[in-house]
Formats: sequence, C-alpha cells, structure tokens
Amino acid sequence: MDIDAKAWKILAALQRDARISIKALAEETGLSLPATSERVKKLEEAGIVKAYRAELNAEALGLTVTAVIGITVPQPQKASLITLLKSLPEVIECLHVTGQDSFLLRVVCKDIRHLESFVGNINHYGETRTSIVMSAPIPLRAITDIAK
Repeated sequence: MDIDAKAWKILAALQRDARISIKALAEETGLSLPATSERVKKLEEAGIVKAYRAELNAEALGLTVTAVIGITVPQPQKASLITLLKSLPEVIECLHVTGQDSFLLRVVCKDIRHLESFVGNINHYGETRTSIVMSAPIPLRAITDIAK
C-alpha cells in the first residue's frame, strides 16, 4: 500500500489518539468523511494499523517497578520459555533478539521483592541480566515517516 502524506496524517492522529472520531480525523486531514473512513479501513486491511489500545499508567495501578530482563536460553528450551512467559502477566513485552541475549523482556512488578520472585521463576531457563528502569527520557512514541 502506498503511504502518502494524507495517510501519514491519519496514522499520526490515530497514534496520538486511537479514539479520535472519523469526523475529527477527516477535519484534521482535510479529507471527506467517506474518504477518511475508506483510508482507515485500507490501513487496517493492509496490516499497517494492527490494533487500537489504551496506554495504562503502571505506577497508578500499583506496579511501581519496571525492568528490562535479558535472558540467554538454550535452543531446546526456547519454546517452553515462551509458553511460560505468555502466561505471566508481569511480561508486557518479549523481543527475540540477536547478540548475547535470546530474549529481552519488559516486565512490570509491584516492588523489588515481586521482581526478585519473577526473575527466580524464569532463572532456570537460562542466565538473566536485569536492569531496573529509572525513567523513560524517550517513552514509546509514534512511528513517523522517517523515509523522507
């Protein structure tokens, strides 16, 4: 699918506020309601817009510790680790990576004791390296047209 300037305007608006109405989106992009609706539908069908989500404040929910955990796992145990990680609500992201680690996990926990318990639950799969997130100077942000 060709992503033109109007499509990037739609994508920027949806990333900023996934609950934006089609009417407001049309006004922001300068397109008609039917054209805006059709473009959003095409972006969804092309798999460019994968989902609409609410961004939650983990700290406000009592999850005061965020950590990034690298884990090196032997090949035979990777599938069983992934199965386990899918069942653990602390895991909010799991990336399969190259380099020293097999996976990088982003986890949220109530406190350090909770984090220690979590790491203990996965440690038998391989060597872990845990970094506690102190702040996010650049939080997860919108994807923009970087090809310009």
